[in-house]
Amino acid sequence: MNAPVVFVVDDDPAVRDGLSLLFEATGLNVQSHASAESFLSAFRPEVWGCLVLDVRMMGMSGPELHEEMLRRDWHLPVIYLTGHGDIPMSVRAIKTGAVDFLTKPVSGAELLERVNSILQSEREAHDRRMDLDAGKQRFANLTPRELEVLDLALAGHNNKVIGRQLHISFRTVEVHRSRILQKTGAINMLDLARLATALGLSSADRNPNAK
Repeated sequence: MNAPVVFVVDDDPAVRDGLSLLFEATGLNVQSHASAESFLSAFRPEVWGCLVLDVRMMGMSGPELHEEMLRRDWHLPVIYLTGHGDIPMSVRAIKTGAVDFLTKPVSGAELLERVNSILQSEREAHDRRMDLDAGKQRFANLTPRELEVLDLALAGHNNKVIGRQLHISFRTVEVHRSRILQKTGAINMLDLARLATALGLSSADRNPNAK
């Protein structure tokens, strides 16, 4: 996972410079933009981090930029930082999906705390997504027969019943179950059931041939 970037979009050069110095002093990567249009042309969705965004700017406003980001399916966490805030504006911003709405002047310590908290949450969410993707890939590596054995085993059937239903021997069922545990990294069938539940995998999800 690459290092996060704190994006600053504000048409006041003094604010941009001050925020950039604040974040860079703590080792954070910063990209600042004087306009929403500049940010839109430069941003790449694969970059993660957060956006510190002014509300009133020349050209496209902060809320307009936020709406355009959502339209493009860019889910970068947004902190509004404005000198012209009011309660209705803050409510609209939060409803749109902003994680915070701060009014200038704000203390550097408070802003850093909020940014670092957001970045930590984003890092943890990324790690969870990676774990889920890896788990789903392990299930995807199962053969069609292993998927059949898995579905019956998770339904609570023992090896003899599974063998009768699939017309295979007891020993063959044991071999399939052992391979299923090995491929998925599960310790036992109970652990495997927990993993399948955590991944939100139904029988149809696991078996592409299921109707």
